[in-house]
Amino acid sequence: METLEAIKVTFFQECEELLGDLETGLLSLQAGEGDDETVNAVFRAVHSVKGGAGAFGLEALVRFAHTFETTLDKVRSGALKADEAVLKVMLRATDILADLVQAAKTDAVVDPDRIAESSEDLEAFWGGHDTAAPAAAAGESDDWDFTPLAFAPVPSLAPAGPPRWTVWFKPSTATYAKGNDTVLLLRELARLGDCETVLDASSLPAFDALDAEESYLGWTVTITTEEGEAAIREVFDFVSGDCEVRISGEVVAMPQLSTLPILPPVMDLPPLALPSAQIPALAAVEPEQRDVLPVDGPADLHPRDKAAKKEKEAAPSAAPTIRVDLERVDRLIDLVGELVINQAMLAQRVGEIDLTRASNVQLALESLEQLTREIQDSVMAIRAQPVKSVFQRMPRLVRETASMTGKQVKLVTEGEGTEVDKTVIERLSDPITHMLRNAIDHGLETPDERIAAGKAPEGTVRLSALHRSGRIVIEVSDDGKGINRQRVRELAVERGVIAPDQPLTDDEVDNLIFAPGFSTAKAVSDLSGRGVGLDVVKRSIQSLGGRISIASKAGQGSTFTMSLPLTLAVLDGMVVSVGEQTLIVPLAAIVETLKPKKSDIRRLGTGMLLAVRDAIVPLIDVGVALGWRSEPIDPTTGVVLLVECEVGGCAALMVDAIQGQRQVVIKSLEQNFQRVESIAAATILGDGRVALILDVDTVVGERRVEAEAGGSPRLALAS
Repeated sequence: METLEAIKVTFFQECEELLGDLETGLLSLQAGEGDDETVNAVFRAVHSVKGGAGAFGLEALVRFAHTFETTLDKVRSGALKADEAVLKVMLRATDILADLVQAAKTDAVVDPDRIAESSEDLEAFWGGHDTAAPAAAAGESDDWDFTPLAFAPVPSLAPAGPPRWTVWFKPSTATYAKGNDTVLLLRELARLGDCETVLDASSLPAFDALDAEESYLGWTVTITTEEGEAAIREVFDFVSGDCEVRISGEVVAMPQLSTLPILPPVMDLPPLALPSAQIPALAAVEPEQRDVLPVDGPADLHPRDKAAKKEKEAAPSAAPTIRVDLERVDRLIDLVGELVINQAMLAQRVGEIDLTRASNVQLALESLEQLTREIQDSVMAIRAQPVKSVFQRMPRLVRETASMTGKQVKLVTEGEGTEVDKTVIERLSDPITHMLRNAIDHGLETPDERIAAGKAPEGTVRLSALHRSGRIVIEVSDDGKGINRQRVRELAVERGVIAPDQPLTDDEVDNLIFAPGFSTAKAVSDLSGRGVGLDVVKRSIQSLGGRISIASKAGQGSTFTMSLPLTLAVLDGMVVSVGEQTLIVPLAAIVETLKPKKSDIRRLGTGMLLAVRDAIVPLIDVGVALGWRSEPIDPTTGVVLLVECEVGGCAALMVDAIQGQRQVVIKSLEQNFQRVESIAAATILGDGRVALILDVDTVVGERRVEAEAGGSPRLALAS
């Protein structure tokens, strides 16, 4: 990939993060939880998008971002209040900005009318008379030619003609450590208008106390310009937090220390000669006291700058990160998986030699096993990402869906920091999208209906994530009208999903909405009516090895709960024997194991049932279900695994014996062989044999279908 294209890819990746931060910040302000630093963060996000877009000549994106940025600057300066109306327009502008970024990435086209309408809405807050040109304001021009300024003294305090600004700034050591150059800052200030520059060497210590890596010098620049304070502040946005900056609208007199011209970056700065009277006498000051010396500035900080500076000083520095190609991470995970398998094989071979547990070989193997497990956990943590990347896309979806349905919706998100494997995150977006649309379109009432029901006109949809029992649980809930079970049942009968006289529990009626082609919408619209949404959700969740369940109360709302594995690379499973084969049953699906008594077994038609305390559950011989034997074994001679199924009930799986519990590395059968019914994947055991991983939901589901097709009484799963 060419260097420019690689930089462009990085730009679009950073845009995704910046747009997420932008939307999060605006939503915080809308909820009344934001502060001045939130406004500054939002402003910096838009400014960074604009700056990067200017480097690649994305003019439409630059123009719109500049308008958006100007409006945010009015809020930042206190000239515009961030009330509900302003934030509503800004959130719509965020959607347009995201569309423009995506269009630049894919060479698509965004409706010009939408862009113009949003720009007009933004400009309406400040009149649209911003004189700063986008490219010049951001310092994005590629024209590096300029004329060095002549030496000039500090002007008098009485400004005349165009507005004059006094800028005092002092770079910190971190400014230079990050590769920034003061000459570039001075040059960008010179672009804004006529500049007079004065060096502030008041913090310069005696020669014998100088530290070559410290920063002592500051500059006072008097600018005569029409650009305004926003354009001046933009010059320092990329050194924000690393450079102390003070801006005043009045010319502030500073001691005449020395004057310097603005020099091009290719020109060497002349030696600095200062009168000895202007260098503070610091010979008696200890080196460790240098950092606390007072710095005389031209004026007091603006209250907003004080607050921002205080928060920046208090905020912890961000942890350093690197960008790594995902293929390299996947390769590393595959190799670690092979390492785990080989370690298990080695342990198996040594175990066959029958060495004493206290032998040096056994002790070394135990250490190797522990180290291998730690390596595996650490490598898996590399792929773990917070679900925030998915959750950040949903506010826009909610706003669009609410607008299409004419409903008032408030989205509340919780647990955005919950981490899960990247492969799972990548496949979460579609199910959550369908669930949120369903909650708004079918779950929430219109404002008039909510008022008539004694509710607030604005409905609430809650999206949350948490870890539970080694899995990630995602819930989508609403405070709407709940599921109309009578209507669901009538539609299911009408469409042949169930028989008219078939008895169903409330949970089973609720689960009918997952049937293919099922929809309660009265008409086909852009959102619903085709009967594919929830069926897609169910299949997507099942393909990830997860389950989905529903809880609904009439008039109070519904909650959809999706339970998923944290990773698709490793699995904690129970190793069992079925005939001459070895199977892995996912540990997350097992509720308990037991040895059944003869009195607990019931026969019903061609099937068997098992009495477990106060419940009756279907008993399924795994060997028969997989076609490995024609007749089931005697239940009293085998072991029963009580498992939890996708519908939230239980079933009993009968196996010959249990070998033990083990964490295994998942190997896809579809990628390496072909799809096998009732089998989710495979793994390699310590003795080198391949063991199949059982798809519990498919085995139980097929048994239920066979029982109903064969005319046997329906096998209801115990709750």
